[in-house]
Amino acid sequence: MTIKYLNDANGNISDVQIPFNEWEKILWKINKYEQTLKIKDDLTEAFEEVKKMREGKIKKQTLSEFLNEL
Repeated sequence: MTIKYLNDANGNISDVQIPFNEWEKILWKINKYEQTLKIKDDLTEAFEEVKKMREGKIKKQTLSEFLNEL
């Protein structure tokens, strides 16, 4: 990957340039990581709800009730 650093008038790095196809790859990876994190968060929340249902802290749902929420 070709990386270009742009400097300001004082010689400090102010910007970085990468080829567009590399940028698209980075965005694709970020999107996949975000999807994975969302699934993980959703599963964590679901397991917490099941735990609360087993403890009697929240009402259990039927499958029909659950599907109607979707």
